[in-house]
Amino acid sequence: MPLAITTDLLKMGIVAVTLCGIGLAQRGNSALSLQSIVQEMEKAQSEAHPQVSYQVIREYRLFTTNASAADSEVIAKVDFRPPSSKDYDIEKRSGSTRGEQVVRRILDHEVESARKGRQARTDAVTSDNYDFTYVGESVFDGQPCYLLGLSPKRKQKDLISGQAWVDKQSFLVRHIEGEISKPPSWWLKKVRVKLAFADVDGTWLQTSMEAVADVRLLGPHTLTSRILDYRSADVVASRAPAPVGVHFQNRSTRRTTQ
Repeated sequence: MPLAITTDLLKMGIVAVTLCGIGLAQRGNSALSLQSIVQEMEKAQSEAHPQVSYQVIREYRLFTTNASAADSEVIAKVDFRPPSSKDYDIEKRSGSTRGEQVVRRILDHEVESARKGRQARTDAVTSDNYDFTYVGESVFDGQPCYLLGLSPKRKQKDLISGQAWVDKQSFLVRHIEGEISKPPSWWLKKVRVKLAFADVDGTWLQTSMEAVADVRLLGPHTLTSRILDYRSADVVASRAPAPVGVHFQNRSTRRTTQ
């Protein structure tokens, strides 16, 4: 695969950091206008902050065109310490080194975003970044949601043209699905993403991600991630074992921001 394509594939998972790791806030529910829904959603995002340290163990898998099995698999341990310190270890990997390169790029972006803080972000689901339309009501993961259309206000690789499922009680985003507004380069005709979020022990986290890049001449490449484990403050510094039945080559590299 040409180096330029590999570099662009590294970028397609960066949108996965949107809305990661925010605390859970509850609000009452009633018939609301689109403007009110957006205002409540923005308020929920601005007020919600993790109050305690936590650790998540994530599994990443990279699939090449028409592959039935992953080309590479990576397990990463990510630690967050409020208000803005995040670091990670690449714990295990198997298969192609390309998967590890992709994961490093994604997690480096998360570390940098944490260092800059929430106010510096340009990817949040707010009226600064999106025009919204009211599509209707829906259900995601068994929870009632408002379904909103997302139209980015500018062409940017961190913004998504598609739809958002907004929880009717917390007004936090449970699911985003759509196409990245600006593909990283000519090699990628389009990149479609699916991001799922949920309350994990009182912290609102991205629980899974799927990004499918349509690579010119080579066809689709898919990157997925999911949470394998969540650990609270008292074990945030501990090293997590690989899940039972999964065997990886040992590798450990830390990236930290304070």
